[in-house]
Amino acid sequence: MEIVTHLINDTIEFYKWTLTIADKRVEKWPLMDNPLPTLAISSSYLLFLWLGPKYMKNREPFQLRKTLIVYNFSMVFLNFFIFKELFMAARAAQYSYICQPVDYSDDPNEVRVAGALWWYFISKGIEYLDTVFFILRKKFNQVTFLHVYHHCTMFTLWWIGIKWVAGGQSFFGAHMNALIHVLMYLYYGLASCGPKIQKYLWWKKYLTIIQMVQFHVTIGHTALSLYVNCDFPHWMHYSLICYAITFIVLFGNFYYQTYRRQQPARRDTASSLKAGKAVSNGNLNGLSRAANGAPLTGSKEEKPQENSGRRKRKGRAKRD
Repeated sequence: MEIVTHLINDTIEFYKWTLTIADKRVEKWPLMDNPLPTLAISSSYLLFLWLGPKYMKNREPFQLRKTLIVYNFSMVFLNFFIFKELFMAARAAQYSYICQPVDYSDDPNEVRVAGALWWYFISKGIEYLDTVFFILRKKFNQVTFLHVYHHCTMFTLWWIGIKWVAGGQSFFGAHMNALIHVLMYLYYGLASCGPKIQKYLWWKKYLTIIQMVQFHVTIGHTALSLYVNCDFPHWMHYSLICYAITFIVLFGNFYYQTYRRQQPARRDTASSLKAGKAVSNGNLNGLSRAANGAPLTGSKEEKPQENSGRRKRKGRAKRD
């Protein structure tokens, strides 16, 4: 028990020390004073994952079509705003895409970067509604481990990013991810409009490919920062690489299960359908075949044989 007490006390002392090196510019911003509100929101999210399906078990699914249209297109505008703010502010501050330390000054461009990153963090909390809408519509198959892991960790871990490094190297991954989410929520928004639009949405799987490319670029960019010994917390660099690897594995498995594994089955189904049509039309490459594979003569070949037999029988009858 004494060991546990010491461990708790040491953890509290370490947290107090980390606050001395936190970004003073953001400490009064909403949710940034301490981690408890963020942890409470994430805990509520996990609780809803458990209680939501129980609540909806004997109820009809909600349609929420208009709600989804408004929500998805609102997320398009929010992510585009974040991307634009990060891009313009980083360009004005002459950020380096190779190594950019955090500038904790009150320079307008640096504060603008920090503000855009805070909005990025908030957007990850808003994205919890993705799961809420899935459960209310009883699309439980969409609430996978990848889905929950992605949403819960992004919101929770980005609190750390905003609290200590609201700028510098943090801008790169956020502005790249915000642009990808513009495309993603644009797809979902259009899909919410109904079947007339859905038939033109052929590019869903390319969103998954773009996301996996994003994680590889993130690893490469972070490894380059470590190589040049960039003045940015190295423990965050190593943590980001490990985190990106988990996404590569999970998204790679999702892509394989969704788009690659089903292709042979689809080809076999298409082949059987074509063969079935050919057989039902009376021939397959000019010949009908029995179930054991032996060729059967077609109807045009059978008639001459029947007629010749009749002629022979008639001839015998006349001679008799």
